Amino acid sequence: MILVNTQEKLLTIGPQSYPCRIGRKGTIPAQYGREGDEKTPLGQYNLRFGLYRADRLPKPNSPLNFLPLRPDDGWCDDPNDPAYNRFIRIPVQEAQKTPSHENLWREDGAYDIILVISHNDNPPIGGDDSALGSAVFIHIAQADDRQTLGCIALSPDCFVKILKRLKTGQVVTIF
Repeated sequence: MILVNTQEKLLTIGPQSYPCRIGRKGTIPAQYGREGDEKTPLGQYNLRFGLYRADRLPKPNSPLNFLPLRPDDGWCDDPNDPAYNRFIRIPVQEAQKTPSHENLWREDGAYDIILVISHNDNPPIGGDDSALGSAVFIHIAQADDRQTLGCIALSPDCFVKILKRLKTGQVVTIF
């Protein structure tokens, strides 16, 4: 089990706790969250899989399934698109319509390792007024110590320490 104490900004796995960052506008119960609210959704989730930048890092040594990212990888954040809150390939041809999305191939290092959790994914709830949010991950923290847009973020050093303890389906409780 992974526990994220948003008041103390600590992620705990087993006997170890690590400082983490949360949404810059605080937290919200998951059922009241909205797309773009910059709040971390409280609740209980499961780890789905991980993503990593193979051009920068070796495949993480972890029981969790990790997939390498590609430059055309994204995560749909358009609440009216059928791919809402799903992994997508970003079309490179101008003629193809690209829904609003989060680029997963980032230069700042924040997405060098991403843990995908089961927030709003079974099925994703979209729509203009009721979208519960998308692209809520556990990822690498920015070097300048800023809070996130709703994700949980850990320093690279802390991330490396938890990798061997991660597994598919593991419970993540954000409180």
